[in-house]
Amino acid sequence: MSNGETDRLAVLIDADNAMAAVTDELLKEISKYGTPTVKRAYGDWTTTSLKSWKAVLHKNAIQPEQQFSYTSGKNSTDSALIIDAMDLLYSKNFEGFCLVSSDSDFTRLATRIRQDGLTVYGFGEQKTPEPFVAACDKFVYLEVLKASPKKGQGLSNTAAKKLTALKKIFKEAIDAVAREDGWAALSQVGSQISKTNPSFDPRAYGYAKMKELVAALGSIEIKNVKSGEHIQVFVKLKSK
Repeated sequence: MSNGETDRLAVLIDADNAMAAVTDELLKEISKYGTPTVKRAYGDWTTTSLKSWKAVLHKNAIQPEQQFSYTSGKNSTDSALIIDAMDLLYSKNFEGFCLVSSDSDFTRLATRIRQDGLTVYGFGEQKTPEPFVAACDKFVYLEVLKASPKKGQGLSNTAAKKLTALKKIFKEAIDAVAREDGWAALSQVGSQISKTNPSFDPRAYGYAKMKELVAALGSIEIKNVKSGEHIQVFVKLKSK
């Protein structure tokens, strides 16, 4: 699985099942993972239901792909997106795909792309079915992008109720990658968490950065280690 600023990404948007209002935030988020060399949005653009999307297509250089709804109750948009995705996959011109939808119909597509060793980033609303979320290497909820937390905002009341589960997630991840002395690189801990929790995002708990969230838990030690010009963050479970 590749991950870097130079990765070429194919961004495929299911306009029928995605939020147009967060397009700017979406593309900014995608830029963290690579360069979107293809940006396409699929839907029946002759209808009024996609009016909100039309205003952002040209602004963000997103190519609209017309797909007529030939039969009521059948989503031909999904089929068009999947066919294009496979064509792009076979071109071998990309290191990753960004699938923007809240539809579980793309679960098999995400799995198939990953079988070829490419990274799949999923983006959808919190109503997105779990199978699609789990099929992606990383999944970002669009609601999180719409209301990104300010630095130091802190845990919300809802997130605080999940504190026990959150501590367990970090404990298991640290145990999995820690050195013999118990310390683990925070970057490795984050990667380990993503393997079993693709939708994990510190912003969902009221923090912009992983380090801030870890510090708020109170059960984990943190230290900074200078390596050349860079500083690496290490974490360790506190002794009871």
